[in-house]
Amino acid sequence: MNSFEFNKIAGAVLGTALVVFGLNQLAGILYHAEKPEKQGFAVEVAEATPAGGEAPAAEAAPAVSLGTMLASADAAKGQAVFKACAACHDGSKGGPNKVGPNLWGIVGRNHGIHEGFSYSEAMASLKDKPWSYEALNEFLTTPKTAIKGTKMAFGGLKKDEDRANLLAYLQTLSDAPVPFPAP
Repeated sequence: MNSFEFNKIAGAVLGTALVVFGLNQLAGILYHAEKPEKQGFAVEVAEATPAGGEAPAAEAAPAVSLGTMLASADAAKGQAVFKACAACHDGSKGGPNKVGPNLWGIVGRNHGIHEGFSYSEAMASLKDKPWSYEALNEFLTTPKTAIKGTKMAFGGLKKDEDRANLLAYLQTLSDAPVPFPAP
């Protein structure tokens, strides 16, 4: 190979490198992205209950009482919230159990006793305790925290309004609706 051939190959490689680096610099000028102050994404998670078992004071008492929230709740909006529940639960009278138990008459019914459904040991151990609006509200907020060992995989409803509307809808799923607690 003579020096002329070598010069052509070296010129082609250097010319290609020059074009690549030039395009990279041009792209950096045209498509400039600001660097964030802090790298990564903020992920919001609920704080775990301390080892002592007591929740922090801010979580213990809601700003508005459940009775007040339920007094202004809308069952029609709750029906829309229930659509997420309908993937695992049926709400019709005499309806089937699905992945979760049928929820007809859930308010006032005891925990873990619906016929034909296999409950977790944690839920079945509460069979003498009725589902009150307060118990349902706590459970719907974070099921895994409210009843440790439950099989329910749902993460919970964080918005008070959504839970109140859902509870108002669940009240309608009964032949003898349980009245809301006083505001």
